[in-house]
Amino acid sequence: MTARGFIVGAARSGSGKTSVAIGLMRAFRRRGIAVAAAKSGPDYIDPAFHAAATGRPGVNLDSWAMPPHLLDRLLHAQAADVVVIESAMGLFDGVRREEGRHGSAADLARRYGLPVLLVLDISGQSQTAAAIAHGFASFDPKVRISGIVLNQAASERHEAQARAAIEERGLPVVGAIRRNSDMALPERHLGLVQAREHAALESFIDRLADVMQASIDLDAVLAGTAGPVDAGQGSADAMIPPPGQRIAIADDAAFAFLYPHVARHWREAGAELVPFSPLADEGPDAACDVCWLPGGYPELHAGTLANAARFRRELVRFAETRPVHGECGGYMVLGRALEDGDGVTHPMAGLLGHVTSFARRKMNLGYREAKLRADCLLGRAGEAVRGHEFHYSRVIEPGGDAPLATLEDAVGNDLGLSGSRRGHVSGAFFHAIARNAANG
Repeated sequence: MTARGFIVGAARSGSGKTSVAIGLMRAFRRRGIAVAAAKSGPDYIDPAFHAAATGRPGVNLDSWAMPPHLLDRLLHAQAADVVVIESAMGLFDGVRREEGRHGSAADLARRYGLPVLLVLDISGQSQTAAAIAHGFASFDPKVRISGIVLNQAASERHEAQARAAIEERGLPVVGAIRRNSDMALPERHLGLVQAREHAALESFIDRLADVMQASIDLDAVLAGTAGPVDAGQGSADAMIPPPGQRIAIADDAAFAFLYPHVARHWREAGAELVPFSPLADEGPDAACDVCWLPGGYPELHAGTLANAARFRRELVRFAETRPVHGECGGYMVLGRALEDGDGVTHPMAGLLGHVTSFARRKMNLGYREAKLRADCLLGRAGEAVRGHEFHYSRVIEPGGDAPLATLEDAVGNDLGLSGSRRGHVSGAFFHAIARNAANG
């Protein structure tokens, strides 16, 4: 890879780094620069916004779930002039277990020598922002802060006070963004509203780019990039293998959480992805080998899915002879019923026996390592797969199906049995990212 690159980081979630990253991506693209984008950590919503801003598929770079050689492979494949990597949460946030595999954006900064453009939300402070900036600059000598963007500046005076205090510490402030409610991205219970659901997405991204062009010294940002980034070619042997030659995949507002790197690998390995929309009452193509139901928001569309008689009928028929797998939202739909947020219970496919509820919600969030108890579309019995869970819905009636896997959290704590399997059908709340390095 010959691209230059940098990381857009922050002290915490909600600092505005996503808006800044998206706006910079589009602003650079306007200059005729080929921009590739990546997201650190397990996020399947932001990469879709990145793709819209750059015109290129996004990718996740997750140092906990992906072994180093897979990170190398994915970064090496980002053929562009500049790679912009958006941090998840705070820059250093992750799991302190194995060095270099914390799941933080700082891992990527260390491994590839990538500098960090630090976005600081200075609302409610002024000179104190300098203490935070100094802390980031001195915390880890292997992580370099190349520039600072002040976000949520209330006035010219507010900006000037924070800027002067930071620059007195020898840190460059490359821009300041005034408070602007029009820059906010709409959210729901699992994070941002999906890019495909955002009204007038292109004009919104263009407005973000206008703000970044007016507020940030783009030349200074580009001058601070590292490169060319030497990632090496790496290896794809830890990828989730394609589960079949022709893969019927649910794809609409209720089923959209498929990692870009997974879909890309399946296609590069020769598989064909055949989309269908359960919300439009479509079933899986009968000419496909397997069916995959990704995560998403079925709890928001439970009534429509319950009334999609053709979808449910054709899915049941498909499962009689071929494998079907559901992740998170897809797992919910494979069950017997789903209770929506209003407490109304809707019948689902009934291919597995559990019942889930969004009304009696409980947040489950974190990295997971799943050891498969039987062959399924994720891999062979005994193999370990790394991924994560992020859901508010929960199982309120377990049914009588066999479990799919045993789970551990990111630091090795036993979380017990997870998921379900019956006949050709399997599913779990677990989202698979990559096979454990021990498998390849």
